[in-house]
Amino acid sequence: MRASRDMEPLKRPQEAEAAANLEREKAAELEQPNKVLKEGEAQTEEGEVQPKPSAVPSGGAVRRVLRDELGQLVVHMDGREEPVVDARVARCFPWSLPDCYVSIRDKDGKEIALLETLAELDPASRQVVQQELEEKVFNPKIRRITSYKNEFGVASITADTDRGEVTFQIRSRDDVRLLSETRALFRDADGNTYELTDLEGLDYASRKWIENYF
Repeated sequence: MRASRDMEPLKRPQEAEAAANLEREKAAELEQPNKVLKEGEAQTEEGEVQPKPSAVPSGGAVRRVLRDELGQLVVHMDGREEPVVDARVARCFPWSLPDCYVSIRDKDGKEIALLETLAELDPASRQVVQQELEEKVFNPKIRRITSYKNEFGVASITADTDRGEVTFQIRSRDDVRLLSETRALFRDADGNTYELTDLEGLDYASRKWIENYF
């Protein structure tokens, strides 16, 4: 017993030093909260880690966006004699900033311009880009739940949406992402998402079926 008591004073300074090191590490993490992010990534207010949009686009300003006779996007830009044919558009932050930072890319996926907002475009070009974004992303907005079944832990939901009636399955709460107290995204096994913009805006029956996910 004496030998054990004699060793205690030797342990205490080591424990104190370890605790001090831990406090210093925590303080360093607070001073640099994004140090774990990789170069080229950004963290949103919702905690998402997403690609950080480049500060300087690789091309000039976008003058006009239209569709050719084949339905391809054609982008006319300052500093380019020839337009970019068969261009692509994509949101950099589709959920947290859907109306900001729209990337315009060539057919090989290389970014040629970055729009901070669609307001930078003329009305006709803005309509073309908005239509392209809506057509390329299947993200129906739920208006009403018409059927809900839960069997063996798998929920099958039929809903009336802005894209018509859809039926999808979710297997767990991991397939539901809450964006706010009344807004959520439901993801099915194929990776499609279905957005509920306002829980309180649903009718009573629809709300009772899915309010447990909130």
